[in-house]
Amino acid sequence: MREMISMIVVLTVLTAVSGGLLAAVKSGTEVQIENQILKFQKAPAIQDIFPEATNDPLAERFTIKTEDTELQIFPTLLSDGSKAIAFETKGGAFGGPIGLMVGINLSTDEIVDVRVTTHAETPGIGTRAKDDLSFVSQFSGLKIDTNFALKGDGGVIDAMSGATVTSKGVSVAAAQAKDIYQKLKPEIVKQMK
Repeated sequence: MREMISMIVVLTVLTAVSGGLLAAVKSGTEVQIENQILKFQKAPAIQDIFPEATNDPLAERFTIKTEDTELQIFPTLLSDGSKAIAFETKGGAFGGPIGLMVGINLSTDEIVDVRVTTHAETPGIGTRAKDDLSFVSQFSGLKIDTNFALKGDGGVIDAMSGATVTSKGVSVAAAQAKDIYQKLKPEIVKQMK
């Protein structure tokens, strides 16, 4: 009985110490991880969406918090003087979540462009959503109230051949962006002034 109690005490101490160490490592690397995500995932996507931006969207980013989401907004001034924003949404795909950075012109409520930021899709098949811009370019210039579903589901987007699940994940992410934008546009405009 005494041996069992001492084993329980030792295991409890070991798990408490291990848990504390893991928590310390996580909190110590959170800022670095966020900076790496900004630098290597979000920044290239924003640069591709807004190549002629006259400001630094990363430096001017702000966060909008609602009851169910926390959204990082990247405000942009376009070369023609109009204002635009970019933010990231996620849709489920074959390999897991697929991140989509969506750029929207605030004056026209049109999508400027979209870029896939993160994915775990099959190389050569699902990865084409990020590598081959012919798929994501279908979103450019569409009004935000467009049905972003695949044509087979009643929408306007052509699926990539052999990567229907990935195509659907991108379409779902675009539809989420539409819902978020329509819900939060007044707050976004207010914060950009």
